[in-house]
Amino acid sequence: MTVGFIGTGHMGGALAKAAAKVLSGSQILLSNRTAAKAETLAAQIGATASDNDTIAVECDYIFLGVKPQMMAGVLSDLHLLLAARKTPCVLVSMAAGLTVASIREMAGVPLPVIRIMPNVACAVGQGLTLYACSKDVTEEQVQGLLSILAASGRLEALDEHLIDAGSAVAGCGGAFACLFMEALADGAVVCGLPRDKALRYAQQMLLGTAALALESGSHPVVIKDSICSPGGTTIAGVQALEESGFRGAAMDAVVASYERTLELKK
Repeated sequence: MTVGFIGTGHMGGALAKAAAKVLSGSQILLSNRTAAKAETLAAQIGATASDNDTIAVECDYIFLGVKPQMMAGVLSDLHLLLAARKTPCVLVSMAAGLTVASIREMAGVPLPVIRIMPNVACAVGQGLTLYACSKDVTEEQVQGLLSILAASGRLEALDEHLIDAGSAVAGCGGAFACLFMEALADGAVVCGLPRDKALRYAQQMLLGTAALALESGSHPVVIKDSICSPGGTTIAGVQALEESGFRGAAMDAVVASYERTLELKK
């Protein structure tokens, strides 16, 4: 199995690094609009720096890590090469707002397509990648994708009409979490804690709380209530967040991200 990554930016690069943990370097081809970027990453993970045309001809899975507005041009340039293949490859798109159907239309070739929405934590093996497949994707091809990305974290199949909503939480939510993390650290600095310690404590707290919720299966409200003692320090902080509209703001952020994704489809 050979895997090609067209586009080695933040997300494409993170997935390539994950793939390199389960595949040999000779199985991974990298290309990027700026060739030096692909060459640097290839040297880091032991992969092969290549070009779009070679990837279109040789690879069994082609990860399309290009911006949504550039996708049509990239696939148009590869149309003849993809059409001439004797064995079909699987196109794996991670472009926000582009459906499985739109990727197939842009490619102009009836190839199997898997749409994925990963998040940045894939870079450290703690990611969540949502995926939806075209009807002609075989179970063997799905298992191939799962094996390629096994080191990236969790992978979860999701009906395509829910992918955008899922990504607004699992993908965009990482940025929201970082804002919260930074704000918590800033608050601790106001209270006199050195910044490096404040940030580290906020990071570990978020990591640990998420792990507790996942492993215990407990609803967040159960964990929250277990931390809040009557008349204590934590409930005072919760009250301050509620008075500031914290939960409403978080909900609005997810909805805004989702609605923006819908706009990108137009």
